[in-house]
Amino acid sequence: MIACHCNIITEADIEQTIMAMLDEDRWQLIVPVKVYHAMEKRGICCRCFPNVVDIIIRTTDAYHARFDTSEEDMVSYRAKLLELRNHYSGDDRQQAGVRAA
Repeated sequence: MIACHCNIITEADIEQTIMAMLDEDRWQLIVPVKVYHAMEKRGICCRCFPNVVDIIIRTTDAYHARFDTSEEDMVSYRAKLLELRNHYSGDDRQQAGVRAA
């Protein structure tokens, strides 16, 4: 499935990139910009970023499940990812009074 129409990036492309990044450092905080940079792309309209964050969360959970990561470590990591998701979905911007262009 196409995840980013501006760059024609598929969900599988993003998942592969995330897995490669996690192989380098399994506890790094992965954000959409890091994923795009690793693919040598850039966000154009950035409307795909909330979906990319969902892909990051899903892929990271699956990655850590393979290694039987403790639930305590995952709760802290998920909290950071969900905070990031809320930021990109506009929840923080709306509360702060920032208008979309």
